[in-house]
This record gives sequence, C-alpha cells and structure tokens, in this order.
Amino acid sequence: MQALVIDDSRAMRSILRRVLVELGFEVSEAANGQEALTHVVEHGAPDVALVDWNMPVMDGLQFVVELRSRREFRGVTLMMVTTESEHAQMVRALAAGAHEYLVKPFTPDAIAAKLALLGLVAA
Repeated sequence: MQALVIDDSRAMRSILRRVLVELGFEVSEAANGQEALTHVVEHGAPDVALVDWNMPVMDGLQFVVELRSRREFRGVTLMMVTTESEHAQMVRALAAGAHEYLVKPFTPDAIAAKLALLGLVAA
C-alpha cells in the first residue's frame, strides 16, 4: 500500500514515515499541500494521505478540498494529523472530505488504530 505524508516539519514526516513503514506501507513525502498535489498528479494517487493542517504555500484543508474536487482522486483516503484540536476544525476537515482526524501529539498505536478503523491495516 502507498502512503503520502504531508507535513512542513521534516521531523514529523520522519516520525510518520517510520510508523507507516512498520505497518507495511511504502511512503512518499511532501512539505506542503501544493507539493503533495503535484506528487499525486505526477505519480498517481496513494492509498492514504496523512495531512497536516498548518503548512505554507497550500495548507492541509486546501489540499483536501482540491483533491476532492478532482474526480480521479476522490478515492484517496485522507487523514488529518494536526495540532488543530477545536471541534469546529475537525468538522470542517471532515466536511471537506477527510475520513479521519488525529490530533498531535499522537502515539504510533493511535495511528495504527485510525488506519485499522479505515480498513487499511489489520486491527
């Protein structure tokens, strides 16, 4: 399975990459939503994208909205992984097309549990 980690923090991308690789994913990375969108267009849709909200150039919510606007990418599973913890933000992300929402900081088990809930890894 293919995963795309989208976060402007190199350290956070590294942490998420490690967790995903341990769960059996092949992982690509992007530092912002625009870079991620370019990656998806050029390399094809991943099975899942883990998306930070607060990034320069194109934030995570804009990425979700843009990806969902393109028919060929509507099947990508999107999970927000962000510090945005307000209920209203969660509702906005889910309404825009994200499937799950995980607030930082998180544990590797929390990532695995969300991916299991989405049917992407064994529970």
